[in-house]
Amino acid sequence: GKAVLAATTHTDLFEDLAPSIHIHKGWGGRISIKYYPNRLNRVCSVTRNLRIEEGTLEDYRRLAEFHYRNPKTHPIPIKIFALRREDGEGVGVILYSYPPPNIFGRRKAVGRRVSIEELNRDWAMISRVIIHPKYRSVGLGSRLVRDTLPLVGRKYVETMAVMARYNPFFEKAGMIRIAERSPPERVRETLRVLEDLGFKRYLLTSVEYNLERLKELTDEDIRRVKDALTATGQYKRLMTTRKAYPRKKEFKRWIENQSLEVIAKVLCRLAVLAETKVYLFWKREAST
Repeated sequence: GKAVLAATTHTDLFEDLAPSIHIHKGWGGRISIKYYPNRLNRVCSVTRNLRIEEGTLEDYRRLAEFHYRNPKTHPIPIKIFALRREDGEGVGVILYSYPPPNIFGRRKAVGRRVSIEELNRDWAMISRVIIHPKYRSVGLGSRLVRDTLPLVGRKYVETMAVMARYNPFFEKAGMIRIAERSPPERVRETLRVLEDLGFKRYLLTSVEYNLERLKELTDEDIRRVKDALTATGQYKRLMTTRKAYPRKKEFKRWIENQSLEVIAKVLCRLAVLAETKVYLFWKREAST
């Protein structure tokens, strides 16, 4: 069999670690050994005494730096809920926004095209779920989703997430995995251009790596990077602009005037666009 040995001076971890053998080293030669049944502790003590309340954009802003999206931009919220400790410290936040007119997976979820009128009336989209890093990996993400889905006041809730491929917390919260969408071909082609220039795809999420690599390129190669980014057609996402549908010429003019530091951040956004995304769906029960 296998065993895990943990040595610590923090006695408050005893409950969460739930050891089968506990050896306590006291002063001098004092040693006590106690044996307990093998059991799995499914609840972390840190999750107790947390409450979910309707929140504000200020709650979102306090935690936005811990999300990969630009913290200065966000969709227009329908509802925001905050997960707080007894002392009021923000532990997590979820932002429900108005859904886009079209999104991959929606038709498969409901079997029909949904009108704009119905979307605005009956639908919401989970746009952000943020848990403070020191409170992660103890089930708070799924709790925040599960407990707020019935509170948003909409019949249908959807989300499109990269993280859902690696962490099924949306499904644990009761949402249904409907479909996966691979990145557009034009995004994949841009990645191929970057790889030809020496970029490693798996490192594109690092601003520091991107900037270091950009500084090593010639002016001609920088031109290739800018042209490749323009060719993606993903202008709004790459610029993180509030404008609904920026045009190609606007993006070209914008990217021309950006420093290498900004382009390094744009490459990070491209890395997110290059990920396969999962569409998930929830329908409110008649009695909910």
